[in-house]
Parts: sequence; structure tokens; C-alpha cells
Amino acid sequence: MAACRAEAHGSEQAWLEAAQAFIEETLCPPGKEPDVQLTQLVIDCVKTVWLPQGRNQGLTLPLSYSFVSVKDLRTHQRLPCCSHLSWSSTAYQTWAKEAGPRGVPLPRERLLLLGTLTDLSGDLEQECRNGSLYIRDNTGTLGCELELPPSCNEVLRRRALGALGCPCASVSLDHQSWPPHPHPCSLPRDGFPPAQAQKQAQKCAAKPCWGAGSIERSGDKSKESLLHPVSWWIIPSWQPCVCHRAECVRELELELEGAPLETNPQPLPILSNPQDKKGPGPDGLVRDSRLLSYTGTVTGTLNQPAGLYELDGQLGLCLAYQQFRGLRRVVRPGVRLELQDVHLLQSMGGGTRRPMLAPCLRGAVLLQGFSRLMPETQSSHRTPGASLYEQLVWEHQLGLPLYLWASKALEELACKLCPHVLRHHQFLQHSSPGNPSLGLQILAPTLEVLVPPGCPGRNTHNEILEEPHHCPLQKYARLQTPCSFPTLAALKEEGKCRAWASFDPKTLLPLPEASHLPSCQLNQRLAWSWLCLLPSAFHPAPVLLGILVPSSRKGCLRLQDQSGSLPCLLLAKPSQPLADPGLIGCLVRAERFQLVVERNVRSSFPSWKELSMTGFMQKKQARVYVQIFLADALILSVPRPVLHSATSSRPPLTEPSLPEGPHIGQSRLFLLSHKEALMKRNFCVPPGASSEVPKPTLSFLVLGSWLGGTQRKEGTGWGPPEPREGENSDQKVLLIFVSSSVRWFEFLHPGQVYRLVVPGPPTPMLFKEGGSSCLSLRPPELAGYASCLTVQDEWTLELASSQDIPEVLGVSRALPESSLTDLLSGNLTDSLVSFSAEILSHLWIKPGSSGATRRCVKLTVALETADCEFPPHLDIYVEDPHLPPPRGLLPGARVYFNQLEKKVSRSHNVYCCFRSSTYVQVLSFPPDTTISAPLPHIYLAELLQGEKAPFRATASCHVVLVFSLQLLWVCAHCTSICPQGRCTRQSPACPTQTSISQASIRLLVEDGTAEAVVTCRNHQVAAALGLCPSEWTSLLELVRGPGTVALQFTGPGAQPESSAKTDEPLTLFLWTLCTSFSVLRPIVLSFELEKKPSKIIPLEPPRLQRFQYGESLFPTRVNPRIRLSCLSIQEPEHPSALGALVSSC
Repeated sequence: MAACRAEAHGSEQAWLEAAQAFIEETLCPPGKEPDVQLTQLVIDCVKTVWLPQGRNQGLTLPLSYSFVSVKDLRTHQRLPCCSHLSWSSTAYQTWAKEAGPRGVPLPRERLLLLGTLTDLSGDLEQECRNGSLYIRDNTGTLGCELELPPSCNEVLRRRALGALGCPCASVSLDHQSWPPHPHPCSLPRDGFPPAQAQKQAQKCAAKPCWGAGSIERSGDKSKESLLHPVSWWIIPSWQPCVCHRAECVRELELELEGAPLETNPQPLPILSNPQDKKGPGPDGLVRDSRLLSYTGTVTGTLNQPAGLYELDGQLGLCLAYQQFRGLRRVVRPGVRLELQDVHLLQSMGGGTRRPMLAPCLRGAVLLQGFSRLMPETQSSHRTPGASLYEQLVWEHQLGLPLYLWASKALEELACKLCPHVLRHHQFLQHSSPGNPSLGLQILAPTLEVLVPPGCPGRNTHNEILEEPHHCPLQKYARLQTPCSFPTLAALKEEGKCRAWASFDPKTLLPLPEASHLPSCQLNQRLAWSWLCLLPSAFHPAPVLLGILVPSSRKGCLRLQDQSGSLPCLLLAKPSQPLADPGLIGCLVRAERFQLVVERNVRSSFPSWKELSMTGFMQKKQARVYVQIFLADALILSVPRPVLHSATSSRPPLTEPSLPEGPHIGQSRLFLLSHKEALMKRNFCVPPGASSEVPKPTLSFLVLGSWLGGTQRKEGTGWGPPEPREGENSDQKVLLIFVSSSVRWFEFLHPGQVYRLVVPGPPTPMLFKEGGSSCLSLRPPELAGYASCLTVQDEWTLELASSQDIPEVLGVSRALPESSLTDLLSGNLTDSLVSFSAEILSHLWIKPGSSGATRRCVKLTVALETADCEFPPHLDIYVEDPHLPPPRGLLPGARVYFNQLEKKVSRSHNVYCCFRSSTYVQVLSFPPDTTISAPLPHIYLAELLQGEKAPFRATASCHVVLVFSLQLLWVCAHCTSICPQGRCTRQSPACPTQTSISQASIRLLVEDGTAEAVVTCRNHQVAAALGLCPSEWTSLLELVRGPGTVALQFTGPGAQPESSAKTDEPLTLFLWTLCTSFSVLRPIVLSFELEKKPSKIIPLEPPRLQRFQYGESLFPTRVNPRIRLSCLSIQEPEHPSALGALVSSC
């Protein structure tokens, strides 16, 4: 027993010696005698707090506890924790259970923190006071936060509750009784009058001083400052970051300056609404906020830098309208706050659904209790950016609804761009005149519209003291969400979903047209369709945002963010392509764009009756991309990321560039005259290469001419061109782009001047002689190109300016175009043609349909000609290996085609085909709103003008004669005749027995100027015969029995030639109908030419024809009959007037 007592006594003696040495080292001024009184006071205070626990354990000193200095705490204690000298294990467990079932309580450590309470950080470079409190000893300074009860000195309370400084990650609070014999506080004699000083001393001596402290453990420099002569504080109970228990903080000595504020705090209700505050107005436009007081617990952190939190799981809390820098390190889940004179705003819109509490400068935020929870692991983008959010409130004067939307938008943008594009501190950096914040630049176009210019700034003095009260939170209006910033992956997926949701075969092929189409034509018409989505189709309207990067695998341009990429088609402005490679890596922000979804469907619908059955669609594919005019977009330069994560599997979003520092290299200017198609080509194998058979490689070629000699790098610019000895003044060059160099495809355009840059040490004769391995690539027509270079992956291209070389000023950059005569003539000597046109239709043709032997795309275009009022139409066919066709070939788009191959069909129609030398450039996108212009109303004689005649038009004419009529039922699969609805094909038997009706009629019409033979098909026949839908259906059912009925009329009054018996009632009915005035009547005919205009077959001259009137014969020259295809037949509004017009002609 005596041995145990001796051992315990020895341990206590060692602990006292260590404590004495620690106090002298960390608190006593260096170079002076140790303060024995101070040391004894510290030890006595520790004993007093420890006494209840010491009695239970038979110890008078806390031997398991050790003192820790500020330096050791910052260096070694890296995890949040708490320490409480008066706690037992049971007391800690009880305290930890109050954290709740979902929270993780702070772990317990056995440490004693001893230091000086001050409001100066100790940083000599930033020696200023900002309201923050710090704990200091001889080894360093840490930020802290105190919770003081109303009984303590009001000056200390306001300094603790209004502390401003660095963020902290851990908070704790527990209220227990103070030791029964606290040391009285001694107040400075020069700070207060003697009576008031005595009163304050008695107040603090009579009741315990509740306190808590915050310790900042991070290595970052904080905005700390030092308070004037201070008190010594012993802190045996603490939590690193934020934790000092109130009942365990003993004040030994106090020196303060300034007078305290006399207050008499009244107990606050949990929620109170003064009656003199108005609620939301009935009109719902401008509302008044409610002023109230509230006490609640923080249950979530919505956006810490923006000062947004969740209270009691239902309310929102915004502290941005107060200067709350110190509260940032304290306020987190588990903290209990008392809000005085706080504004309540409800139904604010802008995506915010919960009511928000927001204190202005007049309000107060009082800390009622620290959190018992471990800090949540927060994403890195929530830590920086506090100063940027302050700018939104204090400089841009945003109201709370708009501030909440802007905070959410910045958070979404950070998720889109960080950390692979930007580091979070780069994106959310403070905006200054010379260094604007990227986040603020993205929001600026929207904020400029919503925030009127010239808003008065906040007057802090008036906001606190002026009556009546005015602040930014007093009035607000419900905000309609201005826009959103979806990720590119989400926008792409939404486009696909909407495209397939709107895909309805019955809408694409409406009745009655679809009911007459055989299966092959039906599925062919459904094979390709497209949908164009504008921002106005979404709510809220999306803003397109992404980094512009070229694809090294496909040669297209993409917008990219964290979620993925989205192909894009960019034009600088209408008719001006994107030609500057310097835009690579820039951030593109566009509010106006077209989201295009091209749908490809492989289907096997037997007939129109099964169009609603989705099981007949075997395969669906969608090609999604966006079309943007850069004139409508905001282009922002993006700083390079400071560090790319070494562990990340994602590659950097921007293309690799030259290393920083002085560059060495050489370059040469060239004028691009022609660019060939991007397609897979076979390349010759250089000597010594692998023996494997080379595969076709994606590549393209450009043709041009060198401008000037080789230039070498000199500093940040280029030196003078080297003399071109022995070179022609017009030296042509062939550049081959293969492998990853195809990324330059979208930037190269004929008529532009570029600089080809080769990094590294200069290589003589690099731009003068081509590699021998490339010579076999050149066809005979390229024999005049002396230089043939393969562009390497590390070479770069730059757009040259007119100042680089004088010759550029005289270069013609107009795109070559063929004349209309060359286009429509049958001369195939020069079979390569170039022209600009508007696309009218886009149709996928499968093998076996329409006579096609392999799949292809048929584009019908209207040629753009200056000397022709009605542009001629032309068909362009795109076949493998050019499939799928380039992006942007949509109906309504204007496109420039260069070096298409012209061909002539058997029926003497001119059409064009893609070839390897074809270059396609979209000049303008389809209009946002499609307005169908009415067809021109003409006389039939105007169609005799050849290529100047309109391809589609409307004419008022009279039906003179019916030449033929055919009604039949055919198999929907093989188009064989189907009597009684059964297919007659025997070997092999038809897999389906579905039959469809088809009809055709040939009419002779005239309008007094010319005659025309018009062919009407299917449902147009009903209009030509003047039958209503029910009569037409009954007629077709009568034909179903024989399967076919055909009538031929040789002339007026002649008997018809019929495939059926002429005495049958159906034949007699049709003959009577076709010769009656129900058919031979005035009509308004919409038509198109049966053959596209060309100059291959000359027009027939007028023929001499004799007409008899009574007994007289009149010879008259009559124009040849025009052949037309009917589009629609309508009844004239004034038939009598039309008849008078025709008779007068």
C-alpha cells in the first residue's frame, strides 16, 4: 500500500514538474524570470476542475492529461477531436449520444491547452483587427471561437460572437456548472470608470463565465490579428478547430480597452412575428419580408462559401448579407443559433422552394451551442470562393432570390468545369479589374439583364441605425429562373429522350399519303428524320457551356466538360466558317444555339396499318450535336490548370501545346486553295515498315501555295522570311493530315492563309522537299505540286493575319463556283462542279429501293444563282465511304459544295455525287422558325423558259381531257396485283398478305397560254375526280374484287379502252365520271416539273396546229405540252370568274 502511494506521489511530482516547465516555456516572456504566481494559478485551476473526477479515481492531479502547445497542436493533431478535463467516460458517452443516430461524434483526446486570448493574429504583415479571436502562446497563434453567456462581460461576448477570421472544421458545446470558487476578474483602471469597473468585476465574479474556443489546425495563413493587452486563459477543455467548454475556462487576469455596451437581454421566443410587418402582397409581384426572431439547429450545409445552411431540416439560412467570415468556421451541422431581427422570405422562385431566413446588418446571429458532430467531408470546390460570393452581394447588389440562383449556378458550373478544366480557386477567384473571375464572367450576361444598372450601394451605417429600416432583404419579387447550366451529357441525353419521345411514324407519314405506300417506301421514308431543339423549348432555358476541343480520332469539334463531350458545328457568322485554331481550349458560352438530333431507324413495317406497333423497329440510332454562331456566343480564355491529377484516368481536355518558356522552331505561311474530304484512305508503306497489310486511315489532304520563305522563332515572334533560292514564286504544296493531325480539319478552309509551325531545332529544307514515301499518293492531276509534306502530330497551325506578309492583301478569297450553264449542260469534259445551294430534302435510300444498288443519301437542293428568280433543283447522292454524311446537311441549311462529280442519268437528268476531292462547308444553319413560303402563281407558258422556270408553282387552269385512269390493289411487300386482297406471287410466296390501294390519273390542262399533261397519284386522284373521302373509299372497295381497273381515253368522244369489260357497271361509272363536268372543270393546280430543268435536251419548238371554228380552219402555232406532277388540287374561289378568264384567253 505504501509502495503504491509512493509511486503515485512520484507520478504526480513528475507531472507537476512537466507542467511547470511547460508553463514557463509557452507563457512566460523569454529571457525573464519565471512567474511563480502564474504557474501556481494555472495548477490550482487544473486541480479545481479535476477535483470531482480525482475523488473517484483517488488522484489529485490529471496524470492522464498533458499540456499541448499551439505549435504541437498545429503540427501533430490533424484530426478533429475534443478534450474535457472534468469528464468521465460515462459523461463523454452521454454527450456523444446527443449527436444523434446519424451523426458521428467528435473523438476524445486528453490534452490541456494553455494560451492567451487576443484579437491579433501575430502576423506582422497583416497587423490589424477584424473581430476575430485567437489563442496565443510563445510557439504560435490559432484562431478560436468563444461562446459566452449573458452573465459575462458584454465586450467579451460581442467579440466572441462577432469573431471574423479563418474557417474551422469542428465545433462543440456543453453547459455545466462552474466551479464553486471562481477567481474574480480584475478590470483595467483606464478602461472603465471605477464604479462601472467594479460592477463588471462583480458580475463576472458572481456567475460563471461560459466559454468555448476554436483552434485552427490547417497550415494556411489566416486573417488573424492581435487584441491589445490581454487576459491569461487556461483551457483544460477544448476541441481543435472550435471547442472550449465554458465551465472549464478560468479567467485569471483581464485588461481591456473601451467601454462595454450596457444591455439587458430579454428572453426570445422561438418564433415571433411583429404585427407591424406586412406579408406578401396579394398581387404576388413585389413582396415584403417578415421580420422575426428564431432559434434553431443547423442540420445541413448547402453552400459554405456562399453562407447557405439548413435549419431544423426545413428552413434555409443565408448569412451572406452579414459579414460572417468568423461564423464560417463555426456554423456547421449540429450548431445551435439564435437569430434576432432576421428576415423571412418565402416563395422566392428561382429554383428555391424552402423558406429562407436571412439577417441583414441590423440583425444578430448568436451562438447558442457548438456541434458535437465530426466535420463532414466536403468537396474541395466549397472551400474557396467566399470573396466571390461577397462580391455578388456587396458590389453587384443582388437580392436574395437572385443571389440564391447565382450561388446554385456557380456550384453547378464548378461541377461542370472543375477540377480537370480549372482548379476551384481559379474558377471562384476574387474578381478584380485586371483579373476577372471566370465564374463571374459566365454569369455576367444574365446578371446584366436582371440587375438594372446604377443600383445604389449598401450604406452600412444607415442600414443599422436609420429609421424606418431599409435593407436589400426588405422587399423582393418572385424570380422566374432565368436559365440553367446543364452538363453536356445531361443536355445530350435530354435531346435524345425528346427526339425519341416525339418520334411518331404516323406524324412523319400522315394519312392519306401513308396508306398508299408499299413497305419498302414506307420504311425508307422513316429511315432518317431530325429534330431541332431551341433553348426556348426547355424550362428554364439552358445555357450551353463547354471547352472547345478538336477530336484527334474523328476530326470534328467538340464542347467538353466534366461529364463528357458534345459534337458541335461552329460558324463565326453566316457564310463565314471558323478558321482560327487559337480558339482551341477556350470556353464557349452560348444562349442561342440549335440542338440537333438526327434519328436513324431500321424498321420493317408491313404497311401503314402497323405504324403504331414499335416492335417493327429493329434498330434506333441518334446523332446529337449543336450548331452555334460564335457571333452569338461569349468566348472566354481559360487559364491552364495548375496541376493535373496524376491519379486521374481522364486526359486533359485541351490539346497539348508547346512547353512554357522560350520556344524554338520554324514556320512557313501558305495559302490554302482546296481541301479534300475527311475519309479513310490507303497510304503507301514506307521502307522498313511492318509487313502487315495497312488498313485505311482517316485522313484528308489540302492543296495550297507557299507564301514567302521559312521563318524562325525569335523571342515571342517570327523572324524575317529566308530567301527562296531556286524556288518558283508560286510554289504549290500538298499537305497530308493523318493520325491525330486530323484535328485541324474543321479549321482549314479555302481562301485562308495559315502558318504551319514546326517546334524544335530548325531543320534545313524541311518545307522544300516532300518525303519520298508520299510521292505515290499524288494522282496525275497533282503532278505540279513540288512539295508534299505529311503533317506530324506535334506540328501546329495558326491563322495568319494580313500583316504577316504583304502578298496576302492581294489574294482573292472568293469560293469558286460553276456557272448555271455548266451545271445543267450535258458536257462532261469538266465533270467537277462547285456551287452554293439550300437543302430542300434529306432522304436515306436502302439497297433495292428506287433502283439503288447500295445504300446512299439523296439530297435535293435549290441552287443559288444571282441571275435566276426561281432557283433550279438538283439531286446530290452521298455513298460510301462518305457515309454518314457530314453534320449540318439539314433541310433549310445553306451549304457550299466544292468539286462534286456531275453525272447524267438515262432520262437525261443532271445529278451530282460525292468523291474524295469533295469539300463541303455549311454556310448557314436552318432558320429557327420555319415559315413555308407560298408557291408562286404563274401562267403555264412561263414554264417554257427552261432553267429560269420555277420547279414548283401554282396555276389556275381548266381540265380539258382525261388521258388515263388506273385503280389497283397491290401487295405491300412485293407490289404484285392482289385480286380479292390476296397476293398472286407464287415462288417464293409472299411473307405477308397485306394489300394497299394505288391509283393514278393523267389529265390534260390548259390556262389559255399553254397546255400541260399532269400526273396525279393515289389520294390526289380523289381530288381530281371530285370525290369526297367516303365516296373515294367506296370506289376503292369496289376495285378490290378484280384487283385492277384501267381506262385509256384516246380523245374527246372516243370510247375508252378498259382492262375490264366495258359493259360492267364500274367501268361505265368511271367512263361517265371522267367525261363529266365534275372532272372537266376549273381547278387551282399546285405542281412540280416531272423532270428537273436541264440543257441536255433542247426545248421543242412550237408546232403548227389547225383549229376549226365552224367551217373555217385557223392555223396556230402551239407550244409543246409540259409534263407536270401534281402536288395538290384545290377548287377555285370564283369558278365563274376563272371560266371567263379561260374563255377570254
